[in-house]
Amino acid sequence: MALAEICKISDAPYMKTRENIADLDRDCQQYACNLLDPYMLSAPPYEDPLKNLQNIVIDGVKSGIQMHFDHGTTTLGFKYQGGVILAVDSRATGGQFIGSQTMKKIVEINQYMLGTLAGGAADCVYWDRVLAKECRLHELRNKERISVAAASKIMANIAHEYKGMGLSMGMMLAGYDKRGPGLYYVDSDASRSPGNVFSVGSGSVYAFGVLDSGYRWDLKDDEAQELGRRAIYNATFRDAYSGGIVRVYHMTADGWVNVSNTDCMDLHYKYEQEKKNSK
Repeated sequence: MALAEICKISDAPYMKTRENIADLDRDCQQYACNLLDPYMLSAPPYEDPLKNLQNIVIDGVKSGIQMHFDHGTTTLGFKYQGGVILAVDSRATGGQFIGSQTMKKIVEINQYMLGTLAGGAADCVYWDRVLAKECRLHELRNKERISVAAASKIMANIAHEYKGMGLSMGMMLAGYDKRGPGLYYVDSDASRSPGNVFSVGSGSVYAFGVLDSGYRWDLKDDEAQELGRRAIYNATFRDAYSGGIVRVYHMTADGWVNVSNTDCMDLHYKYEQEKKNSK
C-alpha cells in the first residue's frame, strides 16, 4: 500500500475495499473482463477503427492517427520429404525507420509447432502466445498434441473476431502431427490456407524467385536448409525492409531444430566468394 500511496493511486476506485462479494464480482468483470473471455481485448468505443481513429477529437483537434502503417519483412516456409523448413529475416521496421535488427520472427509454440511473424510485431507476438497457451490446454485436456490444422483454425477464429479492428498479421504455422508435416498460412483477414510453399512479407517476391527455381519435394536436408537460407538472403539484398540475421528452422517428426542464425552480411560475402570461385 505504501507504493500505491507514492504513486497516488490509493484513492482509485479499484483500490478500495469491497464490502460484499457482489461488488467484487462486478469490479472483476469491469476491470478484468478477459477473465470471462480469454480472447477479449479492449476495443475502441467506436466502429471501424481503421477509418475512424484519425477523426477522434482530442482537446478540440482531430488526432490524425493512422493505423495503415508501413512494415516490411521476409518469411518463408516449405514442406519437402524431410519435414518443413522455415526461414526468416530479423529486421523490424516502421516505414523507413529500422527499429531492430535482431527481431525473432519465429515463435516456438511448442516442441512440435512453430509460428512466423509478418505484419505488426506486437499483434503477431501476442496472439502467438495466446495460441501457445491454447495448444498446451488442448494437450492437458486430451492427453495428446494438437494438430497443426486445429491450431491454425484457432488462430483464424481469433482473427475473425477482430476482423476490421486493425490487426496486422500474416503468419505461417508449421508443425508435425499424426498426419505428418503441416504448413498453414493465416492472416488478420481470417483467411486460412494449407500449402507446400509460402512466403510472406515485403521481400516475398524475391524469396519466391529463388524458391521457384530451387524447390522440389525430394530435396535432401542440407539442400533444403540452404535453399531457405539463400532465398531469405536474396530478399534482404533486394528489399530495404528486410535484413539482419537469417534464421533457419527445420521441423521433423522429432520436433524442431534451430539450424542456423547467420548475419546476412556474412552470407553476402560467402555467396560472392562462391561466384568468384565458380568462374
